[in-house]
Amino acid sequence: MRKKHKMYKKLFKRILVSVFILTILATPLFLVQADTAAEIQAKIAEKNAALAQLEAQLKIYQNELDNLSKQKSSLNVSIKQLDTTKKKLMTDISVTQKKIDKMNLSIENLSSDIQTKEGNISDSLASIKLEIRNTHELEQKGWLETLLSENNFSDIWNDIDNIASIRKRMLENLGILRETKTALEDTRELSIDAKEELLGLKSKLGDQEKIVVQNVNEKSKLLSQTKSTETGYQKLVQTELAKKQAFEKELRDFESQLKFILDPSKLPSAGVLSWPLDRIYVTQEFGAKTGPHRTYASGHSGTDFRARTPLPIYAMADGVVQGTGDTDIACAGVSFGRWVFIEYTNGLSSTYGHLSLIKAAEGQAVKRGELVGYTGGTGRVTAPHLHVSLYASSAVKVSTVPSLACPGKILKQPIAAINAYLDPMFYLPPYVPQP
Repeated sequence: MRKKHKMYKKLFKRILVSVFILTILATPLFLVQADTAAEIQAKIAEKNAALAQLEAQLKIYQNELDNLSKQKSSLNVSIKQLDTTKKKLMTDISVTQKKIDKMNLSIENLSSDIQTKEGNISDSLASIKLEIRNTHELEQKGWLETLLSENNFSDIWNDIDNIASIRKRMLENLGILRETKTALEDTRELSIDAKEELLGLKSKLGDQEKIVVQNVNEKSKLLSQTKSTETGYQKLVQTELAKKQAFEKELRDFESQLKFILDPSKLPSAGVLSWPLDRIYVTQEFGAKTGPHRTYASGHSGTDFRARTPLPIYAMADGVVQGTGDTDIACAGVSFGRWVFIEYTNGLSSTYGHLSLIKAAEGQAVKRGELVGYTGGTGRVTAPHLHVSLYASSAVKVSTVPSLACPGKILKQPIAAINAYLDPMFYLPPYVPQP
């Protein structure tokens, strides 16, 4: 029996040594992680400070653009607008890059945290496995036989206490294991979200870089067309204005001949759409409004929203992209420029006009709030903005229009009967200007 007693003591000492070793091994990992986390947080704080400075610079550029938009149109003003827009775009790129750097740091921190938690779980499992095995071995010795044959009862009670302690620690480890596993799952979810956001930021950075190239090309084209003179600029403006007015008359005459009977019962209720931009400020309202659903009679065929620099545009509801295009390719400066046409599932369809960059493809299913493009100044514009035309879906489709304004050219764009045009603001949320 003395041999058995020594064996129990040896097992118990082995358990204590195992727990001690696991504790020692776990401690450095925790300390290293804490130091690494502190360093990462310091770097993130630096990125936040840099972002704050860049955001302040963006406001300065935006104010400059606001002031320029109030000045009389001239070549000098147009060049200043393009130059300031480029500066703002480059700053936007810096902001996005800083956000990417910050997100990479966050992912690094999360990955390190995941690794530590996985290590802690592995340690807890190893400890629990050892405690179960040792408890099982001790319980298989037969306690009644041990009690009857053992001379030193205090040693026996110590063995019993040791078993109770082992079981208590095992339960505690199980609790820690459950908590760590839950925390690990939460951290992994955060890591997945962070990686998705990182992909979105990288895509945005690529878009911004493309728009900068367009800005540079636009400036070069303007200087070439005007021969860098004010006289040349004013002549270009008058030529473009005459061409625009001629095309607008052609399009209205064409659409006036289309036959369509509007059935108001097939239209959705007010407020079913969401805003296409993050910040909303209407610069030109829908033309003459008739009837409760505000159909188009004359004047402006949509709603214009301020967007002096390229901003992301979102789908106003779930739907399918039924077409995209660029009217400037056939006849520059007379219509939508780059456009995206979406048919929604609620009986409405919309065209986004004057885009700088198209991010949707024909046939693509889109969700409400999904990115479909960036605002710009292509097509018939006096300044960059977003034009939104809204229609009853059953009366609009992508079609072609031969143009007298640009002889021999054929424009592809959404075409609808005059009375199929609807007032976008009637179907959007209540309007609160956000200058």
